[in-house]
Amino acid sequence: MRQGGAAGTRLLAEPRAYAIRVAKMRQLANLGLHRKCGPVRAIPFPFALPTRHPRVALCLRDVAWGSPMAERGRAPGRAQGIAGTWPPRSAAQAGGFAPSDFRAWSTFLEKLRAWVRAEAGAGRLLPWVPIAFGTGIAFYFAADHEPVLAVAAVTAIGLCVAAFLLRRQRIFPAAVMVAGVAAGFAAATWKTARIAHGVLARPAYSVSLSGFVESRDIRERTDRFVLRVTRIEAPRLQMNLERVRLSVRKGTAPAVGSFVELKGRLQPPLAPLRPGSYDFARDLFFQGIGASGFVTGAIKTLDPPVEGGLLLRYAAVMQDMRDAIDARIRTTLDGDKRAIATALLTGRRDAITTPVNDAMFISGLGHVLSISGYHMAVVAGVVFFAVRALLALVPVLTVAFPIKKWAAAVALAAAAFYLLLSGAEVATQRSFYMTAVVLIAVMVDRRAVTFRTLAVAAMIVLGLVPEALVHPSFQMSFAATLGLVALVQIGMPRLFATPENSAAAKVALWGGRELVTLTLASLVAGLATTPYAAFHFHRVTPYGVLANLAAMPVVSAVVMPAGMLGLVAMPFGFDGFFWWLMGVGIDWMIVVTGWVAALPGAIGRIAAFGTGPLIVASLGIVLLGLLRTPLRWCGAAVLLASVIWAVVVRQPDVLISGDGRNVGVRGRDGRLYLMKTAKDAFLLKEWLAADADERPVGDVSLTEGVSCDDEGCVVQMRDSGFVSLSLKPDGLADDCERAILIVTARPVPSGCAATIIDRERLRRQGAMALRRTRSGFFVDAVKPRGMNRPWAPAAEGEGETEPATPTAHPTTAPRAVDATPSDADLQAED
Repeated sequence: MRQGGAAGTRLLAEPRAYAIRVAKMRQLANLGLHRKCGPVRAIPFPFALPTRHPRVALCLRDVAWGSPMAERGRAPGRAQGIAGTWPPRSAAQAGGFAPSDFRAWSTFLEKLRAWVRAEAGAGRLLPWVPIAFGTGIAFYFAADHEPVLAVAAVTAIGLCVAAFLLRRQRIFPAAVMVAGVAAGFAAATWKTARIAHGVLARPAYSVSLSGFVESRDIRERTDRFVLRVTRIEAPRLQMNLERVRLSVRKGTAPAVGSFVELKGRLQPPLAPLRPGSYDFARDLFFQGIGASGFVTGAIKTLDPPVEGGLLLRYAAVMQDMRDAIDARIRTTLDGDKRAIATALLTGRRDAITTPVNDAMFISGLGHVLSISGYHMAVVAGVVFFAVRALLALVPVLTVAFPIKKWAAAVALAAAAFYLLLSGAEVATQRSFYMTAVVLIAVMVDRRAVTFRTLAVAAMIVLGLVPEALVHPSFQMSFAATLGLVALVQIGMPRLFATPENSAAAKVALWGGRELVTLTLASLVAGLATTPYAAFHFHRVTPYGVLANLAAMPVVSAVVMPAGMLGLVAMPFGFDGFFWWLMGVGIDWMIVVTGWVAALPGAIGRIAAFGTGPLIVASLGIVLLGLLRTPLRWCGAAVLLASVIWAVVVRQPDVLISGDGRNVGVRGRDGRLYLMKTAKDAFLLKEWLAADADERPVGDVSLTEGVSCDDEGCVVQMRDSGFVSLSLKPDGLADDCERAILIVTARPVPSGCAATIIDRERLRRQGAMALRRTRSGFFVDAVKPRGMNRPWAPAAEGEGETEPATPTAHPTTAPRAVDATPSDADLQAED
């Protein structure tokens, strides 16, 4: 306390403040500590607390009258005292640990403890529950073999009961997190056991099939449908398949709900094209599909021997509705405009041409094509405000009834219809659940946009569809929504908390606030989804904010409202104008995407970096979004660490396809060079994208330095070693002498010094990525040794995997099965 200062005046006027100070000095004295106190003007002792402690009495005497033991201050006329028991300043400095440093460290620790207590306060636990639940699901998908359902379920139940019993203990948050992890693990295990079905392991030819058509997709070049199999016959096929996905010539797909009979060629579900890439087989497994292929010959429509069931009739009704909408749009629009309009209303986006589709994703507008939170919010919001405005025209209803809640109920019904019409994909389900929670909150007079709303929606989606966790749409959708909710709850109030007469308020009157909001929303959503776009699609969108600012206002104000009005007017025959208006907005969006995609540096290529950096980046996003105190900036440090990790990941030296017909080798310039004996544009495109290589699949430079003849191909690695793709036994002897790695389907001579990757090993382990080390090659396979999951069953007779080191191989030829269909018939993605 300084003499004559404002603090002394407040202390004289507030006895409670003086009493608190004396109580603190008493506590310090009882602990045997010392405390500074300075003399002030005479303070009446009726305001002081009586004390018998000698040190406190001494300090009180110094505070009241000043003390000869106190050291006078620097400035004349202003005294600053130190208690007589405090050592001189020089002694404190000479001691090596200054009291001021101790107090600064103590203050920091106290702030840190306060932040932690604030983060663990009431109401902060719920948003972390879906994080724990999702972590358990991630552990399930990381397992090498299928867990035991009974053990997982009993463990989850026991931990949930324990967490409930500990609800009044300090360890309750930790118990809830552990129980959430166990519950997520058990939920994913139960879902897999519930939908378990057969998966084709080998190609099957001349397969006779009959069954019900459950769904149909119209694509750019071919159509595709899912068949629920009632009968399947094929040579040497001894398993039953519940569903298969078949491609047909464009315009020949049968109607949904019909019973058909056909012949086709079936392939196992497409495995990852390289270690760490997207698992198409897992995706198809959770859709109940055990094989894919194409139809050979004509499709016969027959009378069904049994009823298809209620769900099939529902699917037929919804498909007929989608076809009717598409037919009405087709009368006014054509080309990509018609395809995009159909995608926005019905969810069918396969008919969009490849150039426009690529431009949409390059420019950062690809999210418009996937019905998610934005579309659901626009539908619910337009219906809500329109219904409320109409009801407000009746004064009696406005005064006597809660028209806001009525409007919310109608908007909820409209959102539910939109969910069913669009096919109810995972992203659409997530957006509907969150929209439903928001509208229900409006109806019960609760705050709508909160982290709890997002947490409830996440728990519903993960509880019903655990496999959604590993899908790009779920990851990007929830990351963007988390960022937007954090922006609304944390950033927006501070941004717009300005006086009404300030410059910011004047700018807001001219639409500046809406422009800033749209800019920040696009920026936050784009940054939140960047790690997932880089992981799954190996690219980022540098101009995403620019494209969204230019196109999204038109989509929100013209395209989506016109589409909704077209749906309403369609039964009455007045929908043509609205489809035309919708096409005008879509034209503008296509122009914007083409312009942005053509800008220099619009394609931000990112090399594959594995799941480790992605997990770390997800943790950083969660910390930035959910934490409220300055501790949230730890998330920025975690994100930075993930970026550094992703950049320093070493790319493989050799890539081998699952059938051994394509081999990519990294040359001295760091780029991939390809040895290929079969054309697989889809595979090569994925390899080049994962390598951040901008060369197209047909670029002649991909085969520079590759020497090929009738016996095989040879290419040199960047460390001067040679890799051989051997086709005939005649050249194997020479390859064993000169090459360090041989990929072949032929028997290898005994004593071969090279590392051998044969057809049998590829059949067991799938595609491989090899990195050369001092002791040989480190092999990263799609199916490591011991892996056996329902969507990727272990090969028959699989034993111990050979090490990737020089070994001698027997001269007997392994059994080889041709797994490649005709290029003229089968598309790469099928």
